[in-house]
Amino acid sequence: MGIFSAIRKESKHFWKARSLFVIGLPAIIVVFIFYYLPMYGIVIAFKDINYAKGIWGSDWVGLHNFKFFFNSQDALRITRNTLLLNGLFIVVGMSCALVIGLLLAELGRRWVKLFQTILFFPYFLSWVVVGFVSYILLNPSFGVINKVLDQFHVAPIDWYSKPGYWPLILTLTYLWKNVGYTAIIFFTGLLSIDNSYYEAASIDGASRLQQIRKISIPLILPLITMLFMLNVGRIFYSDFGLFYFVPRDAGMLYPTTDVVDTYVFRSLRVVGDLGMASAASLYQAVVGLILVVSTNLLVRKFSKDHALF
Repeated sequence: MGIFSAIRKESKHFWKARSLFVIGLPAIIVVFIFYYLPMYGIVIAFKDINYAKGIWGSDWVGLHNFKFFFNSQDALRITRNTLLLNGLFIVVGMSCALVIGLLLAELGRRWVKLFQTILFFPYFLSWVVVGFVSYILLNPSFGVINKVLDQFHVAPIDWYSKPGYWPLILTLTYLWKNVGYTAIIFFTGLLSIDNSYYEAASIDGASRLQQIRKISIPLILPLITMLFMLNVGRIFYSDFGLFYFVPRDAGMLYPTTDVVDTYVFRSLRVVGDLGMASAASLYQAVVGLILVVSTNLLVRKFSKDHALF
């Protein structure tokens, strides 16, 4: 009886919120078609795909694709690069975005609109365009940076054969393109704070820095936590355009720029091994799920109000 009582109770809640369900129905349908229906493709990771036989007719090989992948030198390299570089992007990117958002909140309305446009513009640029711009800067023979170094009598650097430079190059490129988007999110969150808090703090003699530390940051902490968890949930999913077009898929740079996404693409384009690429993708999805659930549990341990679920 308890189960039926719970079902009736939930049915009443659903009926009361039916208008909200109707509004969200198109999005639910899109998610179901493009995210849930294709999940049958997971079976590809456990098969030796023969294009003549098709997916269902191909031989079942079980965990062979995973065994081959994890026994290779590529698994450790792409896992390390994906986690470390994306972790660096999250920490540095959110820190810079928070600082910029706080600075925007201190500007007048006219200047805010100007800086919002300047910061947000790179976000709309294609990674293909950014890749060409970076090549203009880093070209070993005619690049702008090497021309500047030559003016100071410094030997030119062949950037596309020196993997040690690329964690910094990729981080700076990521910040230039994406930090403005996150900064505007933080700025919007700051605008929602009641101005009476700042007025009361000013009367009590609090400096602007103290107001930021005691009022601004604590009140947007739920927003910071939510964005952090969403980013951690996708820490195993790299921005393909950044890692492919900016380093120009240079083989010499694989030790620091090759990530799961570029490895999967190369497995399909160069090797044509559909089973191996699917195994790597499934590994990526499982690790991403574990990370987002673990992060949410960790946040719930300290503050249930800040958790996603």
